[in-house]
Amino acid sequence: MLISGASSGIGAATARLFGKEGYNLILAARRLDKLQEVSQDINKSGGNAISVKTDLTRQEDIENLVKITFSHYGYLDILFNNAGFGRIDWLENLAPQKDIIAQLDVNLTGLILLCRAVLPYMIQRKKGHIINMSSIAGILAAPTYSIYAASKYGVRGFSNALRREVGIYNIQVSVLYPGGVRTEFGRKARIMRKTGVTTPGRLKLTPEEVAEAVSKLVRKPRRNLIIPWQMNYIVLISMLAPWLVDWITRKYFVEPERLK
Repeated sequence: MLISGASSGIGAATARLFGKEGYNLILAARRLDKLQEVSQDINKSGGNAISVKTDLTRQEDIENLVKITFSHYGYLDILFNNAGFGRIDWLENLAPQKDIIAQLDVNLTGLILLCRAVLPYMIQRKKGHIINMSSIAGILAAPTYSIYAASKYGVRGFSNALRREVGIYNIQVSVLYPGGVRTEFGRKARIMRKTGVTTPGRLKLTPEEVAEAVSKLVRKPRRNLIIPWQMNYIVLISMLAPWLVDWITRKYFVEPERLK
């Protein structure tokens, strides 16, 4: 199993869970020191994990990651495309390179290129499972999430198309849509709000809960999984009454944030 973005948060929690379950793991991320801490913990507990420093914006890093995966294990049955980050702000405040282009490069382009790199091997074996990390923002686009939502909507469209391309080779493609998760995301995204509006505490997930959802997808593959389950009601309301969601968003978030 190859896990990108495995140095912390959801990726690290997923690695530890699958390490306990006896999976052979390839862990990829840019922060090698953090990545090695995770792999060492897994190996000390009797698991099998190796770390590969990888920047998904570099094609040579992706090629090296795949080369090491197949030279070390000889196969890849599961790819969990988890790497990503957010820069959350009004569009005019986002820096073109480090906030917009970099976000799209990691969250979407890097994910696509990693899928492309492993696909020939899965097609040859006629077996594999690709799990792509999207977000509830890939279904419901909120103000200040414009670029993050664009990347996650992109993951959704890409995954749906890919599923139809590779299904004949017995390759599964799943997409995970978590709501708010208790990770470094909020701090790194530099979220600053006058209203203090955020995901209600009772709906916030832990990285371990998201890891369990990944395990659920592995055990029983499905096209899409939205977590927590209560988010399905919000998605349904948005589909049936988008005008209502627009009005609530403007009245209780955009106007207080931008006009007061």
